[in-house]
Amino acid sequence: MKMMELYPTGERTEIGSHTFTPENIVRFASRFDPQIFHMDAEAAKDTLFGGLCASGWHSCAAWMRTFIDYWKGETARLITEGKKPPKLGPSAGFQKLQWLRPVFAGDTVTYGVTLLSSRPLASRPGWTLNTILCDGTNQHGVPVIRFESTVLEFE
Repeated sequence: MKMMELYPTGERTEIGSHTFTPENIVRFASRFDPQIFHMDAEAAKDTLFGGLCASGWHSCAAWMRTFIDYWKGETARLITEGKKPPKLGPSAGFQKLQWLRPVFAGDTVTYGVTLLSSRPLASRPGWTLNTILCDGTNQHGVPVIRFESTVLEFE
């Protein structure tokens, strides 16, 4: 089974949600992006964001975690249905990363993926390069993150 057989091109699939707690925002930022608006809720009030918000890299990492959990579930579902799931990964890269709006403490971001294209790799018979649009919207339906990624698929 191929990705393009599972997911019609251009059709968004919701893969799950993640809630950004103040504690997790600070924990992530303290390790990877220690800017004041990610580290200190009180000090963040005096920044252009006006409050504690997640690092953009945190929102990317949460998308990846959500996708991995979703794909594990999809793989199990397909096997249960007697189907052979596509073998995916790794990503060959991403482009057009956009952090569209801040993700504030308490926000829940719902992530999605849309298959944009799928093409066989001439250099690797049996391998496919899928291009996907990855996105996330907050609990108000406002887009907060978007990027395009390529994912290898192999037999």
